[in-house]
Amino acid sequence: MTEKTPVVVVAAVIRRFADPEKRILIVRRGPEQSGAGFWEFPGGKVEMDESSEQALQREIEEELGIAIRVGDFIGEEDFLYPTKLIRLRVYWAETQERDLVLTEHDAFRWCLPEEISLSDLSEADRPFVGKILGK
Repeated sequence: MTEKTPVVVVAAVIRRFADPEKRILIVRRGPEQSGAGFWEFPGGKVEMDESSEQALQREIEEELGIAIRVGDFIGEEDFLYPTKLIRLRVYWAETQERDLVLTEHDAFRWCLPEEISLSDLSEADRPFVGKILGK
């Protein structure tokens, strides 16, 4: 069996600045995307000559039209899809913005971490829910 080189992908667990309930943003993959219909933490691929933090800021601006401040690193997991291996790096992030512009997703919601349904969440994102909940 040959080793696959992982595709490095970043995702943000975004909170709105000064939200006392500390809700986080999840987005649903649109019908034209792989994994359509599943919810995820927004983000995308890290490009060459780009740090994970820079990639995350760029991807969130492109996909949601908002600026974020990248915070602490939550964790990293490898996930094997049928055609590729991804290395998902997840970070806390904050935004002051309220209006999103969805370019790749078809829905979003702000929810408490315990409200996230694992069965509706992308498989690669599932391991991070426990980390977000502090478990």
